[in-house]
Amino acid sequence: MPRPPISLKARALKYLSSREHSRLELARKLSAYAQDDDDIEALLDWLEQSRFLSQERFSESLIHRRSARFGNHRIISELQSHGIDSDSMAELKLGLNADELQRAIEVLRRKFKAAPEDAESRAKQMRFLQQRGFSQRSISQAAKKAWLPDDEQFD
Repeated sequence: MPRPPISLKARALKYLSSREHSRLELARKLSAYAQDDDDIEALLDWLEQSRFLSQERFSESLIHRRSARFGNHRIISELQSHGIDSDSMAELKLGLNADELQRAIEVLRRKFKAAPEDAESRAKQMRFLQQRGFSQRSISQAAKKAWLPDDEQFD
């Protein structure tokens, strides 16, 4: 005997139990399973009122997952693509700016094990950071400070 299809509400809770989702992302996933009489917006409103769906938690989760590998530009771009409003973005940007240089240095050290030997390898390292979404200021400072001893990096 086949199982009855799970409801849209159960499917939404299943998605949210695995990880945080943005409202836009969850609506897109649920729309594939919605019947003609299903109201996705009403379900999303109920999930937000019940605190199962939270823009703040989603933003924090995405930042936590991405910050060890990517720069501010890339993270902010991804948050915008998920429909995070501009009021929340200002506060998130401040938090990201505080440690971007340290994250750039860590990413650079993880990828490249030694200081660049010539201008070509230095440019390669800088392009790598740029592709990861780090700001130009952080890239230039990281290129200078990444290979210094740890106690001299932030003087």
